[in-house]
Amino acid sequence: MFIDIDCTQEKKYNQNTYGDCFMSKRYPEKGELIAVLSDGLGSGIKANILASMTATMLIKFVEAGRSIKRTCEVIMNALPVCKVRKISYSTFSMAQCNEDGDVKIIEEGNPQFVYISDGKVVEPEFTVIDSETFKNRHMHVYKLKLKLGDRLVFCSDGVTQSGLGNPELKLGLRRSGLIKCLLEKINENPDISSSELSKNIVRIAKNTEVDRQAKDDISCCVIHYRHPRKALIFTGPPYHMEKDRHYALEFQQAEGKKAICGGTTANLISRELNIPVLCDITGSVGKLPAVSKMEGIDLVTEGILTLTRTVEYLENGFKEKEKNAASELMDFLLNSDCIEFMVGAKLNQAHYDPNLPIEIEIRKNIIKKMAKILEDKYIKKVIVRYI
Repeated sequence: MFIDIDCTQEKKYNQNTYGDCFMSKRYPEKGELIAVLSDGLGSGIKANILASMTATMLIKFVEAGRSIKRTCEVIMNALPVCKVRKISYSTFSMAQCNEDGDVKIIEEGNPQFVYISDGKVVEPEFTVIDSETFKNRHMHVYKLKLKLGDRLVFCSDGVTQSGLGNPELKLGLRRSGLIKCLLEKINENPDISSSELSKNIVRIAKNTEVDRQAKDDISCCVIHYRHPRKALIFTGPPYHMEKDRHYALEFQQAEGKKAICGGTTANLISRELNIPVLCDITGSVGKLPAVSKMEGIDLVTEGILTLTRTVEYLENGFKEKEKNAASELMDFLLNSDCIEFMVGAKLNQAHYDPNLPIEIEIRKNIIKKMAKILEDKYIKKVIVRYI
């Protein structure tokens, strides 16, 4: 099973930064993932620092192999209590998941997560760990076994308390309102992604406010166990020319979506598999050549220029109005879960053309940078293989 995870956040109205903090880290070699959603006291920079400190501590403790009980005790004793409000400086939800469906969850102060299985909400059992230092502070610890299709939804109180004072929702959306919205959306679209579902919940919470302005930081994180969406990108000719056909057949027979980045690579596949390349010489947008078409291939683009621009989009977002080859490649990557790159090790002399922009990097470096962004920022499972 693949763990599809995403988090959508909205800043409190008139604030420049998020008071909530979401951190996650995937460990492909172990098939594990850790995610933390922390809500700092108040809003703005101070809340962000407190929430970030909490999330960082939790991930570091879990990485170090500390037991849940020991982690709970240290975190509870390390985080201070506000002397004025008499409440914790930071609340959090943490999930440690593996691809077999084993999930450990720790919650302290955040709204209780929602566990959805077979279209119904499950209320799992938990154990309580009390703080030895602070009498009113305790953590709920859950150990779950999820199956294909199950979802976990975590949120900050900016979701459940949205709409407070609204004549129709005097007590806010509350957890019951959140559950109703989740079930309606899932029943409407059972295959909805974690990204779309989390965006939908944040949008509902914001629109619930009387003036549609967030009165608190709003965050929603969704974890979904499902079949992985696989993708294979072939870029650059193999080092040994005599293995061209071998790699071309491997590419053709692979499961999932396929993309080719590079004219030389496209011609190689065309030659070895006898599949014509249909080029659109009129469809170029800006400085990027247009996409081409090949039977059985989902996307065919130019190489270095398109890859470099795609890295920029992945880092900074896509803001241009027109669609181009790089934006299509970005969509191809973001709509995939397990991404494998077949990177040819043969040098292409065109990369050293002095007329090309100096910021263009060698193919290997671009792919390495792209893989890191996909893993760190978009929580994708990435494999890079040099051939």
